[in-house]
Amino acid sequence: MSQRIIYILVILLSFSAKASFILLPMDETTQQNHLKAYGITYWCLEKNYKASWLLNYRGGSFLLPDAPEIRKECQIRGVSFEILSDSEEASILNEISSPSQNMETVILEKAPKVAVYTPKGKQPWDDAVTMVLTYAEIPFTPIYDEEVLSDQLLLYDWLHLHHEDFTGQYGKFFGAYRNAPWYIEQKKESEALAAKLGYAKVSQEKGAVAKKIRDFVIGGGFMFAMCSATDSFDIALAADGVDICETMFDGDASDANYQSKMNYGNTFVFKDFILERRPEQYEFSDIDMTLKRRIPMEKDYFTLMEFSAKWDPIPSMLCQNHTQLVKGFMGQTTSFDTALIKSNVLVMGTCELNGEARYIHGEKGKGMYTFYGGHDPEDFQHQVGDPPTVLDLHPNSPGYRLILNNVLFPAARKKKLKT
Repeated sequence: MSQRIIYILVILLSFSAKASFILLPMDETTQQNHLKAYGITYWCLEKNYKASWLLNYRGGSFLLPDAPEIRKECQIRGVSFEILSDSEEASILNEISSPSQNMETVILEKAPKVAVYTPKGKQPWDDAVTMVLTYAEIPFTPIYDEEVLSDQLLLYDWLHLHHEDFTGQYGKFFGAYRNAPWYIEQKKESEALAAKLGYAKVSQEKGAVAKKIRDFVIGGGFMFAMCSATDSFDIALAADGVDICETMFDGDASDANYQSKMNYGNTFVFKDFILERRPEQYEFSDIDMTLKRRIPMEKDYFTLMEFSAKWDPIPSMLCQNHTQLVKGFMGQTTSFDTALIKSNVLVMGTCELNGEARYIHGEKGKGMYTFYGGHDPEDFQHQVGDPPTVLDLHPNSPGYRLILNNVLFPAARKKKLKT
């Protein structure tokens, strides 16, 4: 009789200790592929599995249900995972919920539909977001001006803008590349597209696109911009109805005294900026710090701000990482002059050496946006024509993790920003 009781107790104990959860640890020493871990979490959401983001717990780990296909997918993609019992999971959640811990559990509800704003033709530069989405195996849809102007943004939750010039000045590449075949071809294609869409000038067509993207955000969308898509987007909004393009860009002179006609009330982020009038100068305005900074590569880092995970889960999500110190990297727009940032914009990453802002976030209407300075988080000074970064060499990149935080962020059950 006693043997039977012992046998029953062993069975009961085995059931109580059975694996019920998978933890994707995101700390520095345990996770062998941080970037693909985001892809696993996205894949689970697509398959309607429940998922949670454990903010500030071991670098912002992900908690998933235990299922054979999830284990198999982790093994195939090279993502480190740990098996948890019910009691282990309860212990972790109990630790996170403690008022003394700057941690929080955020439920991820659905896989966001992702769009990437990118031209159809091949570019002489790569796109960090497109590369990391592909590497992490997160599906996305490329869209461009025709789709945006025909209101197809309504089909998506999240939109990325990279290395785009919304001012109609062709990236200010005139000084260095006006005789390059790719520049000549891009100018011709842009003019043809603008005409096809019913606009007399590329600047007018790009301005209309910028306003559609603005409306997408105001209506509840999430917009993420990098490099020149950050400041050129705001400049296009401020210059609505004003010709700031010189003859070589649009065939006629710019408006007289156009600087005085800038409407900073139209912008998302920047105020009081001064436009760069010289067409040969590779710069849009004084928003960007590229020409003003004197920081050697070995000292170029920026620090992520620390937020209260329980009270400010949104910036906490966007700053999840296995380190607070992220390598700096340059671009046409490398970073932002903090004196030109509106007071309602949240600065999430700054360079301690000169105080420049690298990573900022804000709300517009019902939606949200994030601006991230620089071109490629693992290429300090990426040049036109350089080969793309091989992410297999950087599976634990803190700079690329910030991009993927933004991709996954719309999946979260919403809580109001309190900072």
